[in-house]
Amino acid sequence: MNTSLKLKIGLLCTLLFFALITVIPSFYAVPNWWKTYLAPEGLKLGLDLQGGVHLVLRADLDRAVQNSLGLAVSDLRNSLQDKGLTVYQRDSLNAEEILLILPNVAGVNTLQQLVRDDFPNIAIEVKSTEGNFPQVRVQLTQDERDLIRKNAVLQSLEIIRNRIDQFGVAEPVIIRQGENEIVVQLPGVKDPERAKELIGRTAQLEFKLVAEDSGVDLQGLIAQAIASGQWQEDGELRQLNLALRPHLPPDTSIYFERITDKQTRRETRIPMLLESRNLMTGEMVKNAQVRIGGTFNEPMVSLDLTGRGSTVFADITSNNVNRRLAIVLDQVVRSAPVIRERII
Repeated sequence: MNTSLKLKIGLLCTLLFFALITVIPSFYAVPNWWKTYLAPEGLKLGLDLQGGVHLVLRADLDRAVQNSLGLAVSDLRNSLQDKGLTVYQRDSLNAEEILLILPNVAGVNTLQQLVRDDFPNIAIEVKSTEGNFPQVRVQLTQDERDLIRKNAVLQSLEIIRNRIDQFGVAEPVIIRQGENEIVVQLPGVKDPERAKELIGRTAQLEFKLVAEDSGVDLQGLIAQAIASGQWQEDGELRQLNLALRPHLPPDTSIYFERITDKQTRRETRIPMLLESRNLMTGEMVKNAQVRIGGTFNEPMVSLDLTGRGSTVFADITSNNVNRRLAIVLDQVVRSAPVIRERII
């Protein structure tokens, strides 16, 4: 037997040996030292081998465009009303446009000037005939519609990824399929109804103030709740707050902020005490995107608020300078920056 053949056989035997070491923990009980030094986890079985949940979700892009148009027109009407011009809204056969009726021809110039100055994402078409009130067809610009359709799927992907963490699935599959579909595979998940309810529900965006220094040891209270069996890691937040209610200041609740280490990508959860009062909701936010900016070109959340939302947000920041405002999505604190000045 020549040397080359011996080397090939030796290499094949070595590969088979390491393959067996890796596979055995997936099917048989092995000693702890085996898992520690040889194969800590074994092979992770996929959906085809261990079963689980396979979902195909579809983002309603048309509804996203319609909702954005409705918010934009509501802001436009409020701005016109501030200028003393009352307009009336009518339904249109085209779902992607809204008809406005102006009380007089003089209001057309006011409307056109306002759209040019403050509403670059809106396109209008005025129809005025003698003896009739001027009619205005309002649509989002094509660029704005394209942006909404693109971001609707990307935002849905991010929300779904965050929610999947609650299942503790080792290797979930979350991918975009086609223009508006998202495929989700959760190997090992045995409760498909809970998965569909959690993944498919409407996202809840809230703005709450971080409670002032209360002297409460949140880590200690949570450890006590776990030790006494009143709560377990990754349990429902409502259950934790119910168990600790006697130990928390009035009108406050515990939430968790997720912190991801940039190098190891390891995620930790930091408890945070927030005031229960909800200062703003997602209904006042037209759009939210992650952008790169600031002094150090770091990721930051850019919010595009409705007219009412801008007024409320200005009041919040004006009345709470030097306090932290928590941005909560699906009961998880995404960010809690300090308010340095009034933001308008």
